[in-house]
Amino acid sequence: MEVQEGTVKPHPNFNAEADAETLRKAMKGLGTDEDALTSVLAARSSSQRLEIVKTFKTMFGKDLISELSSELSSHYRSVCTGLCLSPPDFDATIIKKAIKGAGTDEAALIEILCTRTNHEIHALNESYKRLYHKKLEQDLIDDTSGHFKRLLVSLVQGNRDESVEIDQAKVSNDASQLYAAGEKKLGTDESKFNAILVARSYAHLRAVFAAYRSTTGKDIEDSIKSEMSGDLEDGMLAVVRSVKDRPSLFAKVLYKSMKGAGTKDERLLRVIVSRCEIDMVQIKQAFQRDYKQSLADFISGDTSGDFKKILLALIGAKK
Repeated sequence: MEVQEGTVKPHPNFNAEADAETLRKAMKGLGTDEDALTSVLAARSSSQRLEIVKTFKTMFGKDLISELSSELSSHYRSVCTGLCLSPPDFDATIIKKAIKGAGTDEAALIEILCTRTNHEIHALNESYKRLYHKKLEQDLIDDTSGHFKRLLVSLVQGNRDESVEIDQAKVSNDASQLYAAGEKKLGTDESKFNAILVARSYAHLRAVFAAYRSTTGKDIEDSIKSEMSGDLEDGMLAVVRSVKDRPSLFAKVLYKSMKGAGTKDERLLRVIVSRCEIDMVQIKQAFQRDYKQSLADFISGDTSGDFKKILLALIGAKK
């Protein structure tokens, strides 16, 4: 079983009323005390923050998310309001934004749907239906096409085998089926890749990838790169990387969001808000290992102001 640890932990002396009062004071009158907002929102667990949202409305007759939206701006506002949503509601809002209007943010769809557990996918489906009165599966069908659409529809079933047992005969069979569906033939049988990569357990797939490498001499990722292209390639690679080492996959997304000219702030905040309570400790370790620099230093050099402060607080690197 993989070890997972978040950098945001439940606050030991939690008092929802005192926190709600602190947040109200921080937004009352002229100007906003962003440091006070950060000190509360970045240092409470998700369930504690949801309790603060409820308590805030009970005490003051106002919606905390609406208040934050009107008081704050830009990416700092997105982080603060995102932290006031449950994890599946946050995922649902990201996906809705990714498919709303002209064009689709396929990277956001891939990042969420290719990395979530069955339980997280089921919760996401429920949140999406409650918030938008439509089935997530139907919106994905309407907004994507081809084999990429089929991959997303498969993933959104949240029906991956979660057993930890490995049957060596089945492993060998899947490895040779993947070879037969790709490298061995002219053209690619994408549906075979889809069936195996989406349905099998993580433990089984890790064994399949090892068997694939030893029989073909190629990494499964290289085969996908040579056999597929575009969004389908990106989606399949994300599934494979999530199976192999999920923290490393998120470290890569963070690195790419900040490397080079301009920062893809939406991606940066999306990963930090959604992973800070799950496996941010492992993501930081993977980042340091893969890019020879700490995530905190990378964020410090690439962001500024209150946005920088809250991101650093969420990854447990108060500066």
